[in-house]
Parts: sequence; C-alpha cells; structure tokens
Amino acid sequence: MRDPQIGEILVQPDDLKRKVRDLGAQISVDYADRDLLMVCVLKGAVFFLADLMRAIDIPCEVDFMAVSSYGSATDSSGVVRILKDLDRPIAGRDVLIIEDIVDSGLTLQYLMRNLGAREPATLEVCALLTKPERRKVELPTRYVGFEIPDTFAIGYGLDAGERFRNLPYVAALADDG
Repeated sequence: MRDPQIGEILVQPDDLKRKVRDLGAQISVDYADRDLLMVCVLKGAVFFLADLMRAIDIPCEVDFMAVSSYGSATDSSGVVRILKDLDRPIAGRDVLIIEDIVDSGLTLQYLMRNLGAREPATLEVCALLTKPERRKVELPTRYVGFEIPDTFAIGYGLDAGERFRNLPYVAALADDG
C-alpha cells in the first residue's frame, strides 16, 4: 500500500529518465570543449545530478554546496546560510548549478550572486523542476526539466522532513487535513 502522504504523481519515472537524457545531451553539446564544473546543491539535487552526469558524454567535474534558507518549512525567506562551501576555486571555470527545484527563486538568486562574485567564466543553472507561480524573482534558468504546479513536491531527491527522497517519481505531498 502506498503511503497516504504521497499525493498525485506530477512526473512519472519514464518522463524523468527521458528528460534527464535530453538535458544531458544538450549540455554535452553546449559545453563541448569547455571546462565544465557542475555545482550540485545538496541534498535534493544529488539524485538528479547522478543521473544527469551519466547522460553527459563530455569531461566534467562536480562539486557540492549545502545551503539553508530561513523561513517556514514550505516558504523560503531568501535569507541563506552556506552550510558546505565548494572545495576549490571556480574562477575562470564554466559553472553549471544543478538544482532540484526553483521555487521562489530567492535561494538561487543568493547562490548566483555568491558564485558570480567568484569570477567564473560562465554561470548557468540547470533545474529539474520549476514552479513559475511561486517565483518572487526572475532568474535566467538555462535548462529546465519540468514546470510543476504550486504544490509541495516530494520524490526523486525532494523531501518532506527528510522522507520520500527515494521515490522514483515526483509527487505532490498529500494534504494532512
């Protein structure tokens, strides 16, 4: 029996696989003969990153950042704290931020400013999911997997209280009431 907290499935496993493969192919073309460094935003984007890297057929490197944004459990205030920073400098590198979801855009805006100040050659974003209805700031997101409705999403790396990351699909968290 499926957990009652798992609501409507928003993105099926086969659609995830197909889109990640397509994104990997496009990134391979766009970054051919360049010095690609993918920066994975922990923890949610790890699942996406792992599959995406296998779909990229050019040399690339990966590094990780962990950030915490203050606010309620479901609403970011945009006040961000870096919990784990990059291991190496990014100056002169072609940097692609790998995000699980762009919601309000406030956390990503902070990351773009922070990493941009480190003088990468280029700085772009690849997000598996985006919620246009929730956007508080407009950000250039070069690669987007899926647009989803304004609902709390779980699965494929996304969690609710650290649960549900291992679902092979993206679903809405069911209402508790």
